[in-house]
Amino acid sequence: MDTLTKSKKEILSAYQFRHATKEFDHIKKISAEDFQFILETGRLSPSSFGFEPWQFVVLQNPKIREKLLPYTWGAQKQLPTASHFVLILSRQPKDMTADSEYIQEMMKNVQQLPPQVIDMKTKFYDKFLKSDFKLQENERAMFEWGARQTYLALGNMMTAAAQIGIDSCPIEGFDKVEVERILAEEGILDLDHFGIACMVAFGYRLNEPREKTRRNAEQVVQWIE
Repeated sequence: MDTLTKSKKEILSAYQFRHATKEFDHIKKISAEDFQFILETGRLSPSSFGFEPWQFVVLQNPKIREKLLPYTWGAQKQLPTASHFVLILSRQPKDMTADSEYIQEMMKNVQQLPPQVIDMKTKFYDKFLKSDFKLQENERAMFEWGARQTYLALGNMMTAAAQIGIDSCPIEGFDKVEVERILAEEGILDLDHFGIACMVAFGYRLNEPREKTRRNAEQVVQWIE
């Protein structure tokens, strides 16, 4: 078997391995090295215009996890048992406008674009928000656009975890307002700049899952020749 074929088999094997783990073995912990690897795949993930509207909060404090439990119905078993629990935050709409301090700083100091390119990209991005996708006229749509991008990082982190034998579970089952209230009260979340998009738990499965079910390729893929 050549290297490329072997790599493809290993990647597909990781996708078969991954499932939404409902309960983790609370005794088994992910090593610091392995978890840094998972986080790095999130950091390196793509985002629209390269503006990285996310923040990853690794919530290890058991008391704060317990406070979230009544408002996180989708993580009743994951919150108490996960080795690592990540809150994925998305930028608020005001930080994502073309003329915002955050966007301008991203282009200047992170992307290191020259002034003339920043000016051109600012105009292009502003048109995208206001005309092409008509996002800026609706604050919730604007936030959800940023949140959609966080799912790219979420997917990459879960796949990377699966490739090294670590389980995960993405979580949307929570009361957004109450969770954000608790995180703000704890000094974790600055609501002026971030809202919560989703959560994800990592660890090692306690029980083996049922067989993976998916629609077949013919139902999912349409070819236009």
